[in-house]
Amino acid sequence: MKVIIAIDSFKGSISSLEAGKEIALSIQDVYPDANVVTIPLADGGEGTVEALVLATGGQLRNLQVTGPLGQPVQATYGILGDGKTAVIEVASACGLPLVNLAQRNPLRTTTLGVGELIIDAYGQGCREFIIGLGGSATNDVGIGMLQALGYRFIDEDGNDVGQGGEALLRVHRIENTNVCLNLEQCTFKIACDVHNPLYGPDGAAYVFAAQKGADPEMIKTLDIGMIRFAEVVHRTLGKPIHRIPGAGAAGGLGAAFVGFLQGDLKPGIEIVLEYARVEEKLSEADLVITGEGRLDGQTSMGKAPYGISQLARKKGVPVIALAGGVTKEASLLNERGVTSYFPVVSGPMTLEQAMEPEEVRSNLRRTVKQLFRLIRTAKNMQ
Repeated sequence: MKVIIAIDSFKGSISSLEAGKEIALSIQDVYPDANVVTIPLADGGEGTVEALVLATGGQLRNLQVTGPLGQPVQATYGILGDGKTAVIEVASACGLPLVNLAQRNPLRTTTLGVGELIIDAYGQGCREFIIGLGGSATNDVGIGMLQALGYRFIDEDGNDVGQGGEALLRVHRIENTNVCLNLEQCTFKIACDVHNPLYGPDGAAYVFAAQKGADPEMIKTLDIGMIRFAEVVHRTLGKPIHRIPGAGAAGGLGAAFVGFLQGDLKPGIEIVLEYARVEEKLSEADLVITGEGRLDGQTSMGKAPYGISQLARKKGVPVIALAGGVTKEASLLNERGVTSYFPVVSGPMTLEQAMEPEEVRSNLRRTVKQLFRLIRTAKNMQ
């Protein structure tokens, strides 16, 4: 029996790798001779760097960059096993956890450190980039990142506009004569699972800035700044960045990557499955085990279990999905490639108890053993 384990993390509890190990050990308790292949999985958000580095035999690289408040922070990115592809989560350099609650202010926070990660990866020989958007503390439409790469954003008096979301209000001219990398050699695949425009009621400021520390007046200011910035970009570069679906992701970083770096915005799970070569690894598989912390209506909208189930369905491989919790809406998964799904929680308990790492491990082990005892018995009856 060949079993593929491609499970996302149980967020806040155990990682994808930890979940995969528990499942593999439990399968081999019942089927000692099973060929079990574990593929760490993520959907473009937290855990994507680790998952792709492990899946490709790559390496992690740590360095000090400029954090969202302009202070040094330690960031980590990955170089995949091919030695030419870097995978970067923007939150590593400008994420919300890097800014304490009292200091959150997207008028001030910057994406400068994201550009510094790109420069370092370029210096390591990388020319292909996978960028995971999400979790940023910023709303600067990526001007900090672009400034790190050598772009200049100039005000009416000929001065640099500075950093942060409020700097967007002052941008009058854009210069690219000092860009420090040969960006024409580079490709950027952007893991983006939102479709918000850059500005307006559904844009970056009105939808996401409050959680980054913005009050209603700040939100209005940020939105005006993005409108003005988009006008300057359209006038000087001829690029309508405000029209791009996903432009508002990560405080406008989606717009920056597409408009300035010719990035390709794609669902995160599609990128991860491609680089982890999951479809190839499904060959001759008898069963796929997937899952995440909670299976609900959002799962079938492009999260990791949905992505893996689509590939498995193409190959005719049955899929079992496991989760800490399962809602009624998860039944959609049965129509979209998941053969059956199961909650692993053993009985009534608080959410805090259910998310305890050892509780999750124990529940996974017990559930998987029971499932494979049933599978073994059914096979013996054939």
